[in-house]
Amino acid sequence: MTPGDGATDVVDRFGDYLRLEQGLSEHTVRAYTGDARSIITYAGVRGVEFTDLDLPLLRAWLADRTRAGAARTSIARQVSSAKKLCAWATREGLLRVDPAQRLRAPKAHRTLPEVLDADQAARAIEAAGDRVQSDDGDRQSGDADAIALRDRLVVELLYSTGIRVGELCGLDIGDVDAQRRVLRVLGKGNKERMVPFGTPAAHAIDEWLARGRPALVTQASAKPESAGALLLGSKGGRLNQRMARSVVYHAAGQSGGPAMGPHGLRHSAATHLLEGGADLRIVQELLGHASLATTQMYTHVSVERLRAVHSQAHPRA
Repeated sequence: MTPGDGATDVVDRFGDYLRLEQGLSEHTVRAYTGDARSIITYAGVRGVEFTDLDLPLLRAWLADRTRAGAARTSIARQVSSAKKLCAWATREGLLRVDPAQRLRAPKAHRTLPEVLDADQAARAIEAAGDRVQSDDGDRQSGDADAIALRDRLVVELLYSTGIRVGELCGLDIGDVDAQRRVLRVLGKGNKERMVPFGTPAAHAIDEWLARGRPALVTQASAKPESAGALLLGSKGGRLNQRMARSVVYHAAGQSGGPAMGPHGLRHSAATHLLEGGADLRIVQELLGHASLATTQMYTHVSVERLRAVHSQAHPRA
C-alpha cells in the first residue's frame, strides 16, 4: 500500500477505532494516527505494502525517528502507536500476523517534576484572583471582577483537586455537588470519577456562580458546546484550555516558585497529598491514573524534597 491510495482509509478506520472503541482523547488520537500515517508512508516509499509490514521494517522506522531527533518519550509513544495499529489491523484481517508483538520501547528517563510548596500555591491562587488582563483583548472593564473570580477558581480547582486542565474545562455546573463537595469528572477513556474539593474551593465556586458567571453569560453560552459550562470565557463560550493555561502560567509566575502550567499544579497537588499522609491508592483514584506506577512517581518527588530539607538542616548531612 503506497501513500495516497488505501493509506488514508486505513488511518481513518484506525482513528475511528481509537476514538469510538478505545475512548481515547482527540489529542491522543491525533498522535497515534499521525504515527500510523508515518509508518505507512515509510513502508510505501520502500515499496512495502501495509499488508506486508514486518518487525525489521518497524524497527527501521523507529531508528529513522531516532536519527531525526525524536526524544525517548516520543519513541516510547511511537512504539505504543505501532503496537496498537498492528494489533488492530491483525484483528481486522489487514495483517496476517502481528509484527509489533516483539517491539520494545526504550526505557524513558523520567525527570522529577517541579512543584510549588503550600505557600507558593496559596500565593498563586491569590495572584489569579488579582488578574484583570483580558483573554480576548476586547473586554469591557465592568467584566474585570468576573474574570478575576473565574481565574481564581481555575487555579483553586486545579490545585485543590489535581484534575487535568481538559477535565476542568469540560466541567458543567451539574457536575458540582456542593452539598457533598465533590466534582463529577470525566477523565481519559471517558472514565468518570468523583473528586472532592475543600472549603476554599467551595467558596470560590459560590462566588463565581453568584457574581462572576452571570456577568459573562452571552448568546454563546446557549450553544450546545457551552450550555451548562461551569467556566466561561470573556465572550460567553466554554472556557478553552489555552486560556486556562495562560491563567495558570500568570499565577504561578507571581507565586515566587517555579514557572509551570496546569500539569505543574497537578504535580503539586499529588505531592502535597502524599506528604500529608494520603494513601497512594487514594491519590491514584483522585488523579484518575490507570496505573499505580504513574502515581508512584510522586513518592520520588517527596523523597527528593526530604533529601533537600535534610541536606540544608542536618549538621551531618
